Amino acid sequence: MELCYIDGNYTPLSEARLPITDLIIQRGVGVFEVMATHEGRVLLMTPHLERLRKSAESSRIGVTLSMEEMKGIIREGVRRAGEKVRVKAYLSGGDTFDGERGFTDPRFFVIFEAMAFPPKESYEKGVALEPLPYGRDDPSVKSVDYRLSYNLSQPDAFEGLYCPDGEITEAGHSTFFLVLEGGKKLVTAPLSRVLKGTTRQVILELARSEGLEIEERCPLWAELTCASEAFITGSLKMVLPIVRVGGIVIGSGKPGPVTRQLSKLYLQQIEKWLE
Repeated sequence: MELCYIDGNYTPLSEARLPITDLIIQRGVGVFEVMATHEGRVLLMTPHLERLRKSAESSRIGVTLSMEEMKGIIREGVRRAGEKVRVKAYLSGGDTFDGERGFTDPRFFVIFEAMAFPPKESYEKGVALEPLPYGRDDPSVKSVDYRLSYNLSQPDAFEGLYCPDGEITEAGHSTFFLVLEGGKKLVTAPLSRVLKGTTRQVILELARSEGLEIEERCPLWAELTCASEAFITGSLKMVLPIVRVGGIVIGSGKPGPVTRQLSKLYLQQIEKWLE
């Protein structure tokens, strides 16, 4: 069952409405989070909601609900909608802007809809990314404005990869990791340059437990040809192997052992991050 929590009520998603006066519609002022569920519990809910609050604060959007109130709304929505749902939580700009206090009347609404994972074949064979010559506007904010990430021309691209000035920051909807030195080193961009991915931190912890050397710096475009593997991470895609970026084949052109091992560990330990 697809639901929406809005204006204090749970309603069928097809009946949910926002007024056209809301600045999320008129000016694109809004922040959001997307969360997966597993066996009726939400994956990494606290990190997601902490990021939502920080994104809102950076955007001058007031947060009128406490962390526990938001968690309660989400848990009740998952209970009503069913166990296998994707949770999309939003804070909009609301109807008014105050020069001193910012967006003081935000709307908190949550969409509960069917879970959608990449097909099994994507994990078995890997996917391609399309390089894009720019990066995220503000890595401290998960804004609703994702229009650049859809500016793709390659029909087989899973998503875009931001590559400004010879550096690689992140994918359009994911954190990007490059595996170097024959599988001994993992490189990913620092948080000063990219959105703080919730799955990103988990994967870094797992990689350290496996003895991998971690470098938090932007991978270089020139390093793609000598990388043995690459992968992206996200709440719904988990650990997804990348076998090609533009016209460059990564490693053997097949998912590699580091990617497979980190994916296996993530799935084995997923209970640790459910709330």
